[in-house]
Amino acid sequence: MKWMRCRLQGRELFGVLEGDTLAVHDGDLFGEHRPTGERVAVDGVEWLMPCRPGKMVALWNNFRAAAEKNGWAVPAEPLYFLKTPNSFAAHGQAIAAAPADAGRVAYEGELAVVIGRRAKNVPPEQAAAHILGYSCANDLTAIELLNRDPAFPQWTRAKGFDGFGVFGPVIETDLELASASVRTVVGGRERQNYPLADMIYPPHELVSRISQDMTLEPGDVILCGTSLGVLPMKPGTTVEVEIDGIGRLVNSYG
Repeated sequence: MKWMRCRLQGRELFGVLEGDTLAVHDGDLFGEHRPTGERVAVDGVEWLMPCRPGKMVALWNNFRAAAEKNGWAVPAEPLYFLKTPNSFAAHGQAIAAAPADAGRVAYEGELAVVIGRRAKNVPPEQAAAHILGYSCANDLTAIELLNRDPAFPQWTRAKGFDGFGVFGPVIETDLELASASVRTVVGGRERQNYPLADMIYPPHELVSRISQDMTLEPGDVILCGTSLGVLPMKPGTTVEVEIDGIGRLVNSYG
């Protein structure tokens, strides 16, 4: 099932994407909801983020291939940072270029995990029950700014510019993680193509471990990290992140 949100003629709608049609629902995506019977063609609607996250937790060094190539040790625990709410952006939204003094900006195609039920100190074997579903994400990064000051890596600033946390277009509730791959196409050229099975900490373990540190609320998003193929991009570039079974997230940068 693919959940989506959109705006049409001033109305904010949510429901299930069925082909090229939205089956509109009433209520709360994370609570009680029901179909209204209304159906809307999605051609021409303004896509919104499929949910409104309270926070976005993003992983670093969570894929074996990238760790091996870059000489990074496999982390003993998930390494993560937070992306600020101003950075959240939707499918189809144009992302403004970062200020010139931020330096070069890179794309990072990733899997996003959407929390469906409140999670606090959740054991790994129960974590899947707290996941509503999965989405595509682009974790933009000002790569030169990140380590500009050797005394203090600037994770928040480098990844917190407006529009630097894109995710969508839908939340897929049933995804075959073992066989799915992430593909990132930049300016029409494929730059990333990596299997989700290469994750060091898969989604259920991320939910469990992060829930030991902080309470995860319905609608919160975890970005699972990226793998090989990350490069800087020029303003005016279109970036497409596609994951088998979910769909394709498309945005222009700059």
